[in-house]
Amino acid sequence: MDKQRLFRTLFFILLVMELIGHGFDLDTQYLSKPLLMPSLILYFISSIQERKAVFWLILAALVLSWAGDVLLIFQYQHPLFFMLGLASFLVAHLVYIYAYSKAKWEKPIKPLLTSQKLRHALTLSLAGMALIYILLPGLGNMKIPVIIYAAVLVVMAIVAMLRYGYTNISSFGYVFGGAILFMISDSLLAINKFLDPITLAGVWVMLTYCLAQYFIVEGIKKHYSKN
Repeated sequence: MDKQRLFRTLFFILLVMELIGHGFDLDTQYLSKPLLMPSLILYFISSIQERKAVFWLILAALVLSWAGDVLLIFQYQHPLFFMLGLASFLVAHLVYIYAYSKAKWEKPIKPLLTSQKLRHALTLSLAGMALIYILLPGLGNMKIPVIIYAAVLVVMAIVAMLRYGYTNISSFGYVFGGAILFMISDSLLAINKFLDPITLAGVWVMLTYCLAQYFIVEGIKKHYSKN
């Protein structure tokens, strides 16, 4: 088994462990969650030969995500851990935004029309605003941080959408799909925390989150390979 397949298999084994831990309220997540991003990082490093700026940006975003994962494990012990975790993911999304803007061809092939860009950007923005609207009554002193985070998350998805025509369709599909899954994951987390508990919330949040990260990595890999 080559390194890529080994690290990818390890990532999905850890994901299954994480989902089982949440599904059956076991302590396996304390082992699996801190190892999820490192295994994906190793898969990413083993998959990319060209160590250009985009490589280091994606690597930085994954490391920041790992820090956020670890901090959020302890969020119920002290509110500061949630704030630090939120900050880590906020910076990770900012890095992803910059990385997406760089992971593009100089000359596009059939990019979106301006009207299409505006329509899709409006749809994503309305989704973000709708989430804030339903969460607002329960946010308390977290209103400003959550609004800022949601805005950055929407921008991240819009920038991923704008890569259409500036990369191969596989890279676009994976990265944009990852961005949408990230929006879904963070929305589920926010609804569960600030609005109403969701049945098996941990399972759905971690499933969409981990698939989001994997899709983004796979999409960047596709951009390099031009497959």
